Amino acid sequence: MIPAQFDYVAADSAAHALELLERHGEDAKLLAGGHSLLPMMKLRLAAPSVLIDIGRVTELAGIAADGDELVIGATTRHADVAASELVRSDAPLLAHSAAQVGDPQIRHRGTIGGSLAHADPAADLPMALTALGGSVELRGPGGTRRVDAADFFTGFFETALEPEEILAAVRVPRRPGVGWGYQKFVRRANDWAIVGVATIDGRIALANMGPRPLRASAAEQALGSGASAAEAADLAADGTSPGEDMHADRAFRQHLARVLTRRALEQAQTQPS
Repeated sequence: MIPAQFDYVAADSAAHALELLERHGEDAKLLAGGHSLLPMMKLRLAAPSVLIDIGRVTELAGIAADGDELVIGATTRHADVAASELVRSDAPLLAHSAAQVGDPQIRHRGTIGGSLAHADPAADLPMALTALGGSVELRGPGGTRRVDAADFFTGFFETALEPEEILAAVRVPRRPGVGWGYQKFVRRANDWAIVGVATIDGRIALANMGPRPLRASAAEQALGSGASAAEAADLAADGTSPGEDMHADRAFRQHLARVLTRRALEQAQTQPS
């Protein structure tokens, strides 16, 4: 599988990347780790005429505390998120989810911003960001705007990111010592989730139960009313309409959502930090 012909240019700063995006318009795509974009190009599902490499833009990488939030640069590698003592202490759900992405080779090349911008509804990091109540910083010609995870993922491989913008950073609340749960059902190790569940502090996010990461609202409301983990989990699939494929039909995915939600909630009750 060979992608269509394209031009390549390496940006030396975020400002340079924005300038290149403005110059080339919708024919350009940003490249960081490349583990989401390049396979799509090989399948001819994406055919940009220009790739703008931001992988070496140092200002877009790194992990720091900012008040009650962690700020993670968009080009920070999955492996660095997973290994960060700061993330493991203050947002362990995010560290764990980053450690579940693909295999070691992918985790050492793929980036958190690339995964979120790709917006695969079966992916680990979009689900984790949704559960955490995090947000993203989008930088464009008019400045920087902040978009909550609930509003960022808009559809199947679709986000609120405009063609002339770059995803500059990810923000997640710091919750040291708060119990969390993370469960996913896969056909093989390193596969995308057939169904995934992440929960923390009464919030429950589902992967691959719709065109974007979803909140299990009925289950969350039950928890808030004093329901047990099992009782709340019975409502996890309410309002969902997952797709069907060779791996699972809709009824089986909804069954998995209930089972995995119960496990994740029970895990959160027994696993602080």
